[in-house]
Amino acid sequence: MKKLEIITRPDKLETLKEILDARSCTGMTILSVMGCGRQRGNVHEIKGMTFNINLLPKIMVNAVIPDELLEPLLIDIREQLATGQVGDGKVFVSDIQDAMRIRTGERGSKAI
Repeated sequence: MKKLEIITRPDKLETLKEILDARSCTGMTILSVMGCGRQRGNVHEIKGMTFNINLLPKIMVNAVIPDELLEPLLIDIREQLATGQVGDGKVFVSDIQDAMRIRTGERGSKAI
């Protein structure tokens, strides 16, 4: 099993949900987060004063998937979420050793 931490633009959330749903990845956790990377935020000038807003709104989606879905999902995410602009986001992939569904006690891939 793999855990995906997908950080992307808020306006890409519906597309990302569609990508995950198309691959039968229905379990996800969605968080509203703030952050910056190479984009370093935005500089705004208001009434002659300059403000550096270095934390931008992003969406983080966590999902645990079977190993065999990793590559097709990463391809779909890249093809459908990339705008070619700085700030498109990142996907972090981690190994999941085990999982348990609290309600039933099911373990491993049965729990996801």
